Amino acid sequence: MILFELQTYKTCVSYIICTCLLLNLNLFAQQKKDSILSGKELDAVVVSYNKWEQKLNEIPNKITKINLKETKLRNPQTMADLLGTTGEVFIQKSQQGGGSPMIRGFATNRVLIVVDGVRMNNAIYRSGNLQNVISLDPLALEDAEVVFGPGSILYGSDAIGGVMDFHTLKPKFSKGNTTLIKGNVSSRYATANQEKTIHADINIAGKQWSFLNSFTYSDFGDLKMGKNGGPDSYLRKEYIQRVGNADVVITNPNPRIQRFTGYEQQNYLSKIRYKPSERWDIEYGFHYSAIADIPRYDRLIEYAGGALRFARWDYGPQQWLMHHLQVQHKQTKGWYDQARLTLSFQDYEESRIDRRRNNNNERTQTERVWASAVNLDLQKQIDAKQELFYGAEFVFNKVGSYGINKNIGNGSIVNVASRYPDGASWSSLAAYLSYKNRWNDKITFSSGLRYNHNTVRASFDTSFFRFPFTQTAQNAGNLTASAGLVYRLAEGWQMNGVIASGFRMPNIDDIGKVFESAPGIVVVPNINLQPEYAWNAEWGIQYNKEQIGSFYINLFYTWLNNALTRRPYQFNGQDSIIFDGTLSQVEAIQNVAIARVWGVQAGWQWLIARNLSWQTKLNWIKGRETDDTKNEQVPLRHAPPFFGSTQLTWENKGWMIQLMLDHNSEISNADLAPSEKAKTAIYAADALGRPYAPAWYTLNLKTQYRFTEKTSIQLGWENITNQLYRPYSSGIVAPGTNIVASMRISF
Repeated sequence: MILFELQTYKTCVSYIICTCLLLNLNLFAQQKKDSILSGKELDAVVVSYNKWEQKLNEIPNKITKINLKETKLRNPQTMADLLGTTGEVFIQKSQQGGGSPMIRGFATNRVLIVVDGVRMNNAIYRSGNLQNVISLDPLALEDAEVVFGPGSILYGSDAIGGVMDFHTLKPKFSKGNTTLIKGNVSSRYATANQEKTIHADINIAGKQWSFLNSFTYSDFGDLKMGKNGGPDSYLRKEYIQRVGNADVVITNPNPRIQRFTGYEQQNYLSKIRYKPSERWDIEYGFHYSAIADIPRYDRLIEYAGGALRFARWDYGPQQWLMHHLQVQHKQTKGWYDQARLTLSFQDYEESRIDRRRNNNNERTQTERVWASAVNLDLQKQIDAKQELFYGAEFVFNKVGSYGINKNIGNGSIVNVASRYPDGASWSSLAAYLSYKNRWNDKITFSSGLRYNHNTVRASFDTSFFRFPFTQTAQNAGNLTASAGLVYRLAEGWQMNGVIASGFRMPNIDDIGKVFESAPGIVVVPNINLQPEYAWNAEWGIQYNKEQIGSFYINLFYTWLNNALTRRPYQFNGQDSIIFDGTLSQVEAIQNVAIARVWGVQAGWQWLIARNLSWQTKLNWIKGRETDDTKNEQVPLRHAPPFFGSTQLTWENKGWMIQLMLDHNSEISNADLAPSEKAKTAIYAADALGRPYAPAWYTLNLKTQYRFTEKTSIQLGWENITNQLYRPYSSGIVAPGTNIVASMRISF
């Protein structure tokens, strides 16, 4: 892995400046309107529903197509932040280099990430918070869609809460006889964390061949929180620093600076596209992301016996590499009109590095997943009204896992227990069929079936733990179905209804993990797990009229049966064991819960005047699950508070200005999930001293000015009132007042 230091950054900046000076920027070219004041979104095209281009006004599911023009204005730092700009996806962060999307009360391994048609979820995606989405580069994005509700028909396991479908930059071809050369260079700086980002992409193409390269480097410093409204318990009053051979507690000279939250990241994308004829389209893509050590802030602020517990707790260097080859063919006769074959290979590596205060033993647990997949997707237009989509998929994951202890005093290294069983595997073989019928001008019917066969295999090392088993081999078949109806009531009006099922097969993280989930709690393997199933019903109505505005409301109810949930457990007949020198209560993932999630998503956009719009999005989500230990219903962990955003946007002659209000309601102690009540370090205390998540708001101003069609600057003033707040379930406090400046030049 190569991570660049400051000198490299300076060199890259110099290169960008020189490049810009040499380019013919055509500063006096006629400006082209790049508006986000749109009222025709029902005619927008998405690919996430059937993997082929479909109009939104024929799709029964709620799908949000991320507006990348608005994204450029918002200027998000990470892909997680980009999802948060939708106003419909809640983002949790345990550290600055993180971002776990919550969709309709589900998160982590119950929501699916898809990149260029390839599932990113692997065999060790966990129920705890994930930072994997930040491996993706928002500056290398062509478009993105969020599908709400189960997406198992197309994507199989994990797509219970929804699907986040990302499409990275696609190579374009020259339309004439000359060689096409186009690209972008940009840079960004933010004050709250001293972010420095540079980006460059270039596309060189002829009529049949096209080459695209993209590179982004970011350096994030320690994050500074706000000072108004929040409790003093959020402040970082002290931290541990290694001085000589001792761990010394240092008083933080500025408690609003969250010491040890910074990190570095680089992303690289390269694609080659060949189109020998109108019928054939071949594309190879290489994706690479490298992230330096990311301090896990919520563990660094844990106390035990009145003193900080950890001297170090980092997510070690994280790397994600993906190769994918996609071959697409079109024909006019036969058993398909369009066919797409996708071959992919991913190599994902992550680690955890922790060391207790005044302890020289530094433990490193490293995991590596090799994921291979073959996807065949086909589309057939039966007649003017009927359309068929079908395909097959094979996925295979291999897990490597090991652990070591290094004595930082004398440098000695010994092997320790790994987090997962080394050599474990997870595989999936599936076939699906989806059918669409445009009954008439007003009604479109869609339905689908998918059969999945999943296999999990693992062997357990008894050198460190006396497991009551040495191996497991599980096989399970799962059938999922969906049916939906779209009724176009009148011009601009549309009503949707859909019933769908989904499932999640237990993975290696569920079956074979050993780790400390919280002080005094250890999670152990359970080889007797079965898949969990979800049934979802939703109804929605929407209105969209150009030059007037839009409105939508969606009601949904999801039932999750046989839910995989962490509960107290017996390990070799004991409910508590010694783990890392501490007597710890034993827990394990079990099929013991029934979960229910229901809610409302609503929003509107009103074009007040030709250049002025008002947009609001609101999300009210509730969730409960059974607690079999107490035989009662308790709040669901990933059901977020009531949240939303309101914004006024003005555009005129190259200017775009947006005033935005983001808000979250309170989650009281009574509405906190039991697992969250134990995390006192990350929550405020109510009048009775109990943990809860306070309400918060931020007022933000975003501006953009386009000098020409190809040159623009962005300036943002985030959290104008400098609010001190921590989003629900997050381990890190959000940024205080933040000035974000960037410049983008196209050629």
